[in-house]
Amino acid sequence: MKITEQFSSGLLSYSPPTWATLIAGLFVVISLTLSMFLLFNHLSAYKNPEEQKFLIGVILMVPCYAIESYVSLVNPSISVDCEILRDCYEAFAMYCFGRYLVACLGGEERTIEFLEKQGGSCSSEPLLHNVSEKGVIKHPFPMNYILSPWKLGQWFYQLIKIGIVQYMIIKTVTAILAVVLEAFNVYCEGEFKLNCGYPYMAVVLNFSQSWALYCLVQFYAATKDELAHIKPLAKFLVFKSIVFLTWWQGVAIALLYTWGLLKSPIAQALQFKSSIQDFIICIELLQTHKFFQHRWALLLLFTSTCSLPSHMN
Repeated sequence: MKITEQFSSGLLSYSPPTWATLIAGLFVVISLTLSMFLLFNHLSAYKNPEEQKFLIGVILMVPCYAIESYVSLVNPSISVDCEILRDCYEAFAMYCFGRYLVACLGGEERTIEFLEKQGGSCSSEPLLHNVSEKGVIKHPFPMNYILSPWKLGQWFYQLIKIGIVQYMIIKTVTAILAVVLEAFNVYCEGEFKLNCGYPYMAVVLNFSQSWALYCLVQFYAATKDELAHIKPLAKFLVFKSIVFLTWWQGVAIALLYTWGLLKSPIAQALQFKSSIQDFIICIELLQTHKFFQHRWALLLLFTSTCSLPSHMN
């Protein structure tokens, strides 16, 4: 308990380096400007609300991440609260992305009709054992040893829908639970201790998020030809990199911090693992279309022992 109190008092008395605040602020302003420009373009040409309302929900994830990460960087004492809000919107954005793909297919009814047609649900012929057959989703290794092939149709659509919605529910429940545990100083964000709530929720969220993204991957595999006009692969990779890799980046930073490997001058100046994660996110959001290319390069910067540039000391 004393260690927790000392850590909390350290957060309250900590202020980030001026160079970190300025650099992160610059990237956040540029990210917000580009996001607002894209958002206003959609609103000024709001001719397809069924698709655009969900796409706007996805676009707003960048400003949400940027603002909350910057606020958390400037005031680490509320980093847990900011992270919870960010995570809740992340779950909502995943739902919006799935609904956007469905809207591009013409809505739920037309999507189910398309899947049933692809799956040949009107045919009396039994499902062939060849899982590469059209109308059947083949699972990659090692999921093929756990799950049988999924036949396209209404059941497949409902399975995908439940897979995405469950992440929204679990994310919200764990966020509320994190607030409660933080109030009793037993959440211990980023600490892998048996008497803390963080590692247990990290495991639950990892499985929940992985399953939701896996369902999205399978839905993309089943509808990619029908959605070719919106170039779904690029959109999917960007969205997946923001949601999935941001989560694993936070876990990686927590592990490296625990093992004492975050020893570069930049990491030492930021002091807290939450501040490191927030600083990296502020920079990464500027180029979401290349999100997954820069993420681990930035993380390596914080584990290296190179010295700071002279103007940052």
